[in-house]
Amino acid sequence: MQNAQNTIDFCKTGEYYQYISFRKFRNSCFRRGAYEVREEKKKERIFIMRKFKKALSVALVTAMAFTSLTACSKNNNAGNGDTTTTVAPTSSSAASTDGETETTKTAAADRTKPADYGSGTIKIWVADKVVDFTQAKCDEFFKANPDMAGYTVEIQATGEGDAAGNMVTDVQAGADIFGFAQDQLARLVAAGALMPLTGYYENFVSTSNDAGAVGASKVGNTVYAFPITSDNGYFLYYDKSVVTDPASLDAIVADCEKAGKNIYMEINSGWYQTAFFFATGCKLEYTTDESGAFVGSDITYASKEGVAAFKALINLAKSPSFQNGSSIDKTTNLAAIVDGAWDADAAKAVFGDNYACSKLPSFTVDGQSYQMSGFGGFKLLGVKPQTEQGKQLVCLALAEYLSNEETQLARFNAVAWGPSNLVAQQSDAVKADAALSALAEQLAYTIPQGQYPTDYWNDAISLGDDVIADKYDNMSDDELMKVLEDFQARQQSYAQ
Repeated sequence: MQNAQNTIDFCKTGEYYQYISFRKFRNSCFRRGAYEVREEKKKERIFIMRKFKKALSVALVTAMAFTSLTACSKNNNAGNGDTTTTVAPTSSSAASTDGETETTKTAAADRTKPADYGSGTIKIWVADKVVDFTQAKCDEFFKANPDMAGYTVEIQATGEGDAAGNMVTDVQAGADIFGFAQDQLARLVAAGALMPLTGYYENFVSTSNDAGAVGASKVGNTVYAFPITSDNGYFLYYDKSVVTDPASLDAIVADCEKAGKNIYMEINSGWYQTAFFFATGCKLEYTTDESGAFVGSDITYASKEGVAAFKALINLAKSPSFQNGSSIDKTTNLAAIVDGAWDADAAKAVFGDNYACSKLPSFTVDGQSYQMSGFGGFKLLGVKPQTEQGKQLVCLALAEYLSNEETQLARFNAVAWGPSNLVAQQSDAVKADAALSALAEQLAYTIPQGQYPTDYWNDAISLGDDVIADKYDNMSDDELMKVLEDFQARQQSYAQ
């Protein structure tokens, strides 16, 4: 234990403090030109990742020598996120007689334990919907871990998209623990806003959650965040008095046209567009280096498969029943919509007794049928690097607790967020939820969303807007291929 403590003290007083100095040096560059500033930022990212990860990994590896027997006794099936085999999570156990879980009571027991964790305030950013829930769980955590109770939490309502932008703008002023959508991971890593998870915490993430969530928490081979949901995907809500065959997009459109009803899908969104392109076998993948920079791509939109998907997208938009959109609250005369679990209550209110949902349908192009695919998304919880060892350990233990099996189940019961935890997913309550069941069925056909350049999302908007404007209605297959060749070339250029 003493060696681990000495190593962490070195992190505090040695190389890691150079990071703080480097940030101050960077901030002095604001009067220089754009090129010089970009170069300094690039150097900073490299410096942060090399120095901070090197020092912290030594500390955590040393500490793991102290805790390896305990961790191994809990779970001998440490995975790498490439399998969906259900295993017992490392921090899950039966509840005690006083209502507190054993997980809560021992949250700090299996980790490096300093003589004094210190005191202060831990700033937490979460979605408005779960502010009260998060406060209650933090209270439980500190009650069960009095040696960490020198800290108080300050919880602010901050959307998953806004959190990343705020953190990147000013890491030091940002939250110590924050929720964000997985598509923001690369830019957060590049900004030095996330502490890499190694040892115990890497194992906790990898063995407790489904493969998609584990993959979403990584940049390269490094885990940077705690998954908390696997419900950020889309499927079909429909009025069963109108839609007779929810498995066929062609049949759905025909039923809507016959009934004078509308079908909604947001086809000018890069998120929803992939439902068509991934269905035919197209690829849209980027690779990043350990600093979060885009360094490679595998994109096959400019292909016969891409043309088939493009034609299906165009055919949908031609229907008089088609409406562009993905929010039930903004629909009129609704019979079917591609949407997510977050809109389940709104769908129930609109459809009433005719409420129904299912996986996405298939579509047919040139006599060939394709099952609609798309992105699967996740909510993650990140921990900011700290200069104080005690605060860092408390933040990690608290983030683990806010993402474990018991908390994910409690969060589902409170606000219906679908869990990423493998055991929680198998609970009767989760499996009984119609929307989450439809999503679970659809996830078999989806691609876990990785990291994508901002320019991709902008280009996808333009492509979809042109489809909606009927720009491509009368084009030949060769002409459509040329459109996709130009689109693909732009996407590839963002990783050069």
